[in-house]
Amino acid sequence: MKLAGLAGAEYEAQWRKWWGAAEVFQAAVTECAARGDVGMSRYELEQAAKKAVRHPEGLAA
Repeated sequence: MKLAGLAGAEYEAQWRKWWGAAEVFQAAVTECAARGDVGMSRYELEQAAKKAVRHPEGLAA
């Protein structure tokens, strides 16, 4: 997602997509953490997911 350089309706459309994706992500993290079988706090789970997305080369194959 790229918001830099956008203005007006284009910016709004991209921002809404980002916001929707963020809501889905947060709901998934909350649901997963609530299961109790993860072994991580909600915060730790969120940080691990973000790290995996930003640095996929660090994931085990």
